[in-house]
Parts: sequence; structure tokens; C-alpha cells
Amino acid sequence: MSQKAISPDSHPEFVESVYQQMKRKLEKARKRLGRPLSLSEKILFGHLESVETQTLARGEATLSLLPDRVAMQDATAQMAMLQFMQSGKDRVQVPSTIHCDHLIQAYQGSKQDTEAALITHREVYDFLASASKKYGIGFWGPGAGIIHQVVLEKYAFPGGLLIGTDSHTPNAGGLGMLAIGVGGADAAERMAGLPWEVLDPKLIGVHLKGSLKSWSAPKDIILKVCELLTVKGGTNAIVEYFGPGTESISCTGKGTICNMGAEHGATTSVFPYDESMARYLRATEREAIAGLAEKYRELLQADPEVIQKPEDYFDRILEIDLDQLEPHIVGPHTPDLARSVSKMKEAVKKESYPDELAAALIGSCTNSSYEDIERTVDIANQALAKGLKAPTTLYVTPGSEQVYETMKRDGFVEVLEKVGAVVLANACGPCIGQWKRDNIKPGQRNSILTSYNRNFPRRNDGNPETLAFIASPEVVMAIGLAGKLSFNPLTDSIERDSVSLKFKEPKKASDIPPKGFVMSWKGYEAPAAEASKVDVIVRPDSERLALLEAFEAWDGKDFLELPILLKAKGKCTTDHISPAGPWLRFRGHLDRISDNMFIGAVNAFTGEAGKGKNIISGETGIDFNQVARDYKKRGLRWVVVGDENYGEGSSREHAAMEPRFLNAAAVIAKSFARIHETNLKKQGLLPLHFVNSEDYNLIDEEDRLSILGLKDLAPKSTVKAQVKKPDGHIVDIDLRHSMTGRQIEWFRAGSALNAAR
Repeated sequence: MSQKAISPDSHPEFVESVYQQMKRKLEKARKRLGRPLSLSEKILFGHLESVETQTLARGEATLSLLPDRVAMQDATAQMAMLQFMQSGKDRVQVPSTIHCDHLIQAYQGSKQDTEAALITHREVYDFLASASKKYGIGFWGPGAGIIHQVVLEKYAFPGGLLIGTDSHTPNAGGLGMLAIGVGGADAAERMAGLPWEVLDPKLIGVHLKGSLKSWSAPKDIILKVCELLTVKGGTNAIVEYFGPGTESISCTGKGTICNMGAEHGATTSVFPYDESMARYLRATEREAIAGLAEKYRELLQADPEVIQKPEDYFDRILEIDLDQLEPHIVGPHTPDLARSVSKMKEAVKKESYPDELAAALIGSCTNSSYEDIERTVDIANQALAKGLKAPTTLYVTPGSEQVYETMKRDGFVEVLEKVGAVVLANACGPCIGQWKRDNIKPGQRNSILTSYNRNFPRRNDGNPETLAFIASPEVVMAIGLAGKLSFNPLTDSIERDSVSLKFKEPKKASDIPPKGFVMSWKGYEAPAAEASKVDVIVRPDSERLALLEAFEAWDGKDFLELPILLKAKGKCTTDHISPAGPWLRFRGHLDRISDNMFIGAVNAFTGEAGKGKNIISGETGIDFNQVARDYKKRGLRWVVVGDENYGEGSSREHAAMEPRFLNAAAVIAKSFARIHETNLKKQGLLPLHFVNSEDYNLIDEEDRLSILGLKDLAPKSTVKAQVKKPDGHIVDIDLRHSMTGRQIEWFRAGSALNAAR
């Protein structure tokens, strides 16, 4: 079936209309600003709701934008669609797709795991498929591919603006698109035709010089950037890559770099349009769009003056010489703990990391392209030539059915299986906790090496003692074949079974398969021609899906003497607030999934994860969700206190919806991750920052906290709070917020969707 028959939202006519609109709006923006523009600014300003009235101030103004399309993965699409159904619209107003990639558990292999998912998650798939048919959404069924790879293959185009309900949506920046991770409420509102808001991002320029050598890969560029920026250095900023080094990186390699930009907190990342993108568009049957990109090339690259004098246009600049860049490994527990491969042996010894590798995993949305697989196959072939196989668990995940079919045709699947790999379904699998492990017991300390993007404790298998390290696919394959974390594939030899193997550097891989891609639309279902005849399938007695009820509006009163449910110590990511893994099954049932609220959060008063004190009953060691449910029964609102970068990680809005559902009033933290702070606002919660971060230390377990003057809440206003100690002593603290006038209305209405209605 042709692309035209299946995907009218990817027509050249649609793309050209976007370019023409951008051109008109940028003419007005240039008149206002009177200066050259970066690529990021061109895409942002070209998608403004109103160029004439929009305030432009980096890090201060809130932009009102009109994204071109929406993408959702199955775990987040459930809540996004449940919210969209509250909007009253009978059809989405912008091109949208749903991709079933999160619910397939990795265990036995592609065929068996997909079949098991079809049985286990049939109810969810039926809901998403029926909702897609009814509301005009393209539906990609289980096994069709990982959302970001499929978007790159089928929908992304240079200069477009995409929002997606997954934090790694920026993957499409590899094709010159501004692609931004959001929560389900953002997606629901945009599908309903409303504009989307984001803080006017600052700009971080990354100047790439030279070209990658030897074992170094695109993955090593982003691992280095994560080291330089840390997990929050990119917060509320767009990272724009420029310089001659960009042209030496393939389109899918650029996608790897942009994808993992989520790990340093960036709003998104982007590369300028170049020949590698044109090649990829032509290879994926989008020749006409490649022609349009050439025609409108000026829109898809920074102005020459910006490249010539970047210090005048970027808020910060990083310089990376690709000629000198070594292969890197990051971890454990955080993606910004980086070291070169040559330093790993010393780190294993110094930190007492388990040297024996328990598993090596290649793939995920970050590194599952044809190019990635080809380089790993080259390493595998070197081992097979010596008669060696992997001594440890080895998993490989293709990014899409298109990649898998091309791998199979070119003999890659056969090589991988010969070397001992299990080829998994075209899905997220262990990267997001969907991994059934038989060889490691809960609590057993072990080391794994992946080419994934995220390595928080418990992330991959639910075991806090699994030490997850991240490297490029070829390095993962080489170290996996050695079976030792301390192995340096650049210098060391494998000595096993009377065989000695010193790896040669992997050959330069093909960004486009020499025989072309095996094009595939397998698993795709188009919207129904007669939507009125389609019923959305939700069983009234379902334990996995439940229609939403609107949250209550604010009663107009200050929050007085609220108990502190949780004071979180250290890193409190969305994985800590609302873990994935086995809980994915309840992503469409707000009540059921709220049972996982804060089970990974570390209690600052006890050091214990997931448990706290009910200050009404006096009971201690109680699950936070149970304490919250008791407070809710008593009609009590409550507060969470957070540390730095609260809500880091995934875009999952459940981490905001669960506290709201169980009666939270506010979250007060030293700082917030961008997506999570927005999600809190969307659900009618108050995300408040300590004016003085040291005031975090003033709050104790049995304190009561009052938030005052809420009737006077206004943009840029401060908020007064009082901490009442058990002995009656009062401590005053100052708080601030980042809410706009529109976002304050969300709070007053009880949620953004309430306000929209």
C-alpha cells in the first residue's frame, strides 16, 4: 500500500503548507527582532500562534505554539486519550498517531513475547485501536516498532514541530525537527485544536569539529554532552548542534544524539538540515519531501551570521572535537557519570563494581537503527570467525518492523542469533522495565551494559542492586562478548577456550542499507471512514481502564496546616514517583495505578523508600499511597517537599495525576524538571520553588504547612508559606512559582482540561 493511501498527514502538500506558514511568520519575526536567527528560533517562531503579540524573552516568556502533529506511545496514550475524550471533540484537529511499543515484555524472543502481549494487553490495545479509529488517529499495533523510530521513518520532516507523550520524542531532531516530550494533557489539548505552551527556551550551542574515528560513535557525543551538562544542565533550553562535524554524522546517528538529550534535561535538541537527512528521506520513500527541504533550505538551517559568531546568539556554547573523542561508558545510576572506555578497568576496581557482566543489551529507541545493528554485527562476525559466542545474556532490539525486515534480508538476524543473541520484539522492552529476568534474584548486585538512554536504579528490571552502564552498541557487543565490564575493546584481547581475539575497529556502517530498506507498514491501521459507527471500547468493570472524572475546582481558600506526606531526599525521578515495569498494566486506570505512588521515593526523615508516617494516626512505616488515601478520606489536602530537579526523567504524567487524585495540593522543591513541572500545573497542582533552597532543611516530619495569599496569585508573584511545628512555633518561608496567567487559571479551575472546557 502506498504512503499516500495510508498517511495523508505526511503528504508533500501538508509539509509545504508548514514551510509556507513558517516563511510568512519568520518575515514578521525578523522585522520585530532585527537580527539573524538560529535554527531553533526559526522553527519556534515559525510555529507561533501570534508573531505580532507574542512576548519573546528567553527563560522568561511563555511561548504559545501550534505544533504540526502529535505522537503517543501506548502507555501514555491511554491517559492522553481518556483526557481527549473529555474535550467533546469528535475528531483530532492535528495529525496524530499512537504506537504500541511499551507493553511488550522481553523474555523469550520476538514472536513469543509479542504473542504474550497480545493476550495480556488485549483490552488496552482494543481501547487504543477503537479510539484511534473513532477520533481520526493513525494506529500502530504491537510489534510495528518503537514510537521514535517509526516517527523518524514515516512522519518526521525538517523544520516541523512535533509534541509527543514520551520524554525521548526529541529523537526526531535527527531529521531537523523540533520534537518535544510532553504530558498527556498537553497532547489532548493540542489534538483538540488548542495551542501548546512552553517556556521560551534558552539556547545551548554545541560546536562539533572534526569527524568520528575508530570505535567512536554518535552515542559517545551525547554521553560527553551529558557529562558536560549533567542531568539538569539543559533544563529549559534547546541544544542546537552546528559546525562541520554535524555533516559527518548520519541521520539516525543524529537521532541518537537528540534522543538522549532528554537525559540532560533539555527541552529538545536539533541538527541543521543536510545531505544525510536528504538521503534518509529519499531512502524512506519521501523523495518529494527531500525536494521541498532543498527548496526551503534557508528555513532549515541557522543564518550564516549565527554560525560565524555563535557567541552572540547562544546562551552557552560547548566545543567537542570529534577527532579526539574517545568511546565512553556512563553509569551506574545516572547518565552523567561518564568515563572513557580506557578508564573503566580502574573504575571497576576502585568502586568494586561487579566485573562479571550479567547482561548486554543493544537497542531501544536510542540505538536500534540499521546502522547501529550493522556495526554490532561486524563485531559479532569477528567473534564468530574465532568460534566464540557471548558468555552472558545478550539481547538485541530492532527499532521497527522496517529495520527488522531489512536486518533479516541482509543476514544480520542470523549472525546475531549465531553469536548467542536473543532478538527481541520491535518494542521498548528492558529499556523501560519490561524485562523478565530469571538469572538474577531481587536484591542481587550485578552489572549490565546497555546502549539505552536511561539507567536510574530499578529502571531496567526493578532491582535496585542492578548497576546499569551505557555505551554505544558496538562497545556493548564487544564487552558483552568478553563478559567482563573491565574489558577494553580497543586494547584488550579475549582469551577463552584456547582462542585469542583482539577486535579490529568496527567498519564504517551504512546509514542507508546498500540494497535499500525493506519498506513496511505492517501493523498500521488507518482511522475509520465512518467514525460515527465506531464505539470506544472500555468495559465498566475493567481493572485496567477507567473513564476519568474531572478534578474539583479550587475552593478559593488558602491551604491551611497541610500535613507533609513526603519529604524526598536526593534524586526523585518520575520513576521514583510512579514506576513503570509491572505497573504499566494500570496506566489507563488512575485509581489502581495510584497504588504505586512514591514507592521509589526516599524518605528524608528515615532513609527508607516508599514509606512514611501518618501524622494523624501516628502509624509509621506505611506506604505513602496508603497514608495519602487515609488523608483523602479525612478530607485533608497534603504537600510534597522535593530536592533538586524533582521529577527528572520520563514524561509520564501519572507522576502528577496520582498525587492530584489522592488529594495533593502542592509540591515544593528546590528545582523541577521541565516536563514534570508542566504536568503538575496541568493537573491543577501548585509547583512551588524555595526562594532560599536552604529552607528545605527547615521542614520536619510532623510539621503542618500553610500556603497563603492564593487569591492574589499572579505571574511572577511570590508565595508566602508558614511551617507550623508540633510545639506551635511558626517558621515563615518564601516560595516562588513559574505559572503564567493561563496556568493560574488551570489551578483555579482544578485542571487545564477543566479550564479548556
